[in-house]
Parts: sequence; C-alpha cells; structure tokens
Amino acid sequence: MIEIVFLGDLILDVPEPDHWLAGIAPVTRAADIAIGHLEVPHTLNGDELVGDVPAPGADPAHLAALARAGIDIVSLGGNHIADCGARGIADTVAELDRLGIAHAGAGATLAAAQEPAICVRNGRRVALLSYNCVGPEIGWAGADRAGANYVIVRADDGGPTRPQANLIEADPASLALMSSHIAAAKVEADFVVVALHKGITHRPAELAPYERPIAHAAIDAGADVVVGHHAHIARGIEFYRGKPIFHGLGNGVVVTHALSPSQDHPARAEWAARRERVFGFVPDPAYPLAPFHPEAVNGMIGRCRIDVDGTVETAFLPVWFAPPGRPEVATGEQAVTIGAYIDTIGQRAGLTALVSSKHDGWIILGDCPI
Repeated sequence: MIEIVFLGDLILDVPEPDHWLAGIAPVTRAADIAIGHLEVPHTLNGDELVGDVPAPGADPAHLAALARAGIDIVSLGGNHIADCGARGIADTVAELDRLGIAHAGAGATLAAAQEPAICVRNGRRVALLSYNCVGPEIGWAGADRAGANYVIVRADDGGPTRPQANLIEADPASLALMSSHIAAAKVEADFVVVALHKGITHRPAELAPYERPIAHAAIDAGADVVVGHHAHIARGIEFYRGKPIFHGLGNGVVVTHALSPSQDHPARAEWAARRERVFGFVPDPAYPLAPFHPEAVNGMIGRCRIDVDGTVETAFLPVWFAPPGRPEVATGEQAVTIGAYIDTIGQRAGLTALVSSKHDGWIILGDCPI
C-alpha cells in the first residue's frame, strides 16, 4: 500500500518556516509521499519579472523546512515561479536537488519543465507532471528560456493567457500536447499525478469554464488523480471515470508579507487595492500573513491510498488556518463544518454531491480502480 498526500500552494518567505509547517507536518511525514505546490522562487538573486504582480524571492534556506516536514515532491508550474527570472528558477531547482526534493513544472528550458518528477515507494513508481494554466505567458518556458510548463488557455477578449483575464477554453493543440506527455508518463509509472495551476483567485466555489475540461482531458490521457491550486481558496472535489479531481486544494502553507494591503512595492500595493475592488472583500486584520478571502480559512489536505490490489481510496483531511495564517488539522465541530463546506462549494460549482464516511479524522470519498 502507498499513501500519497497533497498540499496546495506553499509560500514560506517569513522567518521560522518549521513553525508554519508544524501544524500539518505530522500528516506529511506519516505519508509515503507528500506533494505540494511551490509557488515562488527561492533565491537571493535574480531580476524582477516585469509583466505580472511579482512575488519576492524567498530565502533558499527555507526549503530545508519542507524536507524536514516530509515533503517529497513539489510542482513548480505556477504563475510566480519565474518572478526572479532564470536565476531564481536555477537557484530554486539547485536547492531542491541538494535536498532530495523531486520537482516538475519549471526549469532552464521547456523540455526540462515538461519532465515528470518520479518517486518510487514500495515498488510502485509515482509520477508528477505540473502545468501552469493561468499565465502570464512571459513566465512560460521556451526552447532556450527558463520558465514554467504550461497549457495555453484562451481569454474571452482574445488576449494572452494571464492571471486576471477571463480565461475560458484550452487551446486544442496545447491540450493535446499535455495529453501526450501524460500518456507517456503513464507508460513509465504506476500512478500519475497531474498538478494544474488553475482557477479564479479569491472567489468562493466558482470554477472557470476551462477547468473541468482540462482536468477531464488529463484523466482521459492516463492521469490517476488531478490536483489543482492557485485560487488561494478551496474548491470542490469530483470523480471522473472513477478518478478523483481536487479542483482546488486551497493554501497549503502561505505566509508572506507580499500580499498585505500595507506595501512599499508599487505593483504589489496596487494589486492589494485592486483585489478589494475586484473580489469584494477586505482581508481580516487577524491574518496579516495570509490576507485572503474570509472563506479561505477552510482548507484541506488531499489523499490517495493505493492498495495492493490497485484500488484507490480517496479522502481529504479538514484543515483550518489559525491567525496570522498557520494551518492546523481541524478537529471536532470545526472539522465537521469544514467537511460540509467542501461538499457545499462543490455542489455550488455544479459538481455531484459527495458520498463520504470518516476514519481517523479523514473524510473518505470512496474507492476507484487504477
């Protein structure tokens, strides 16, 4: 049997990273494989990317806290990994390699970014592929350019793929390329995880028109589970052809000053003000390191448990975020409330209601064959 757990976005650019991970580290250490999404570059160097709201580079020394927390693989295909340029990606990848943390989704070239990460446990090969579905295109890798792996998603205004566009439909050729890479990975691996950086940030429940088709295409191509992140708020869960799709894991561990309304960086200050106008909420002052939508305190860790006979039990563990932004495993009535919230937002997004049971705090969503 293999137990794989999934975290959403990881941003650790404030001191004491072990403290911020400590509330969920017992869960990630206990799993055979723990996978999260590394949102920002970890570098003390690099040039600031112009064209999106840039995230600052985090201290490379903080990545060791992920290793200490039992994180085995990270996806890198997101909208901020190129924010410190090629040097930022190179420094991040070099430190991950030094720590023995596998990674996929960004690299010095597109070919490197497209390579799956492989982890072997109990005789089974698990592969992770990672894709940025939201842009900005300036952060995408090319034949001779460092950046993120990607799927092109068309905006309703005909403009480029970018995080604040109204993205509606995946480009067919780009989707076909993704599918071919997933199919190739499935030949080499027993279990394929596809991570999609997708969705509408800071808005409860809603799925963009392209999200389910891309996730379904990934499973049609051979993925055994699809995990989503980027929205910084949890999304619903569905099964397609018997395979689980976590449409949005929400925040894994996100603690940063870069999103605070109080900023001395012009682009980040402008975004903090615009975020309030666009999404209609004022961050709770109790969460200065995680100034997200009030409903973003409802989080989860996903899980797939692969049995010796090949069946997969899918589950999630309710998580809540204690001020000023530290994730902790939810218990008691709080866990019940968060579990109900995850089911409700899925139904609001048009997903089928989940049938579940509970065991050791996990909400078990059923078995499906590989």
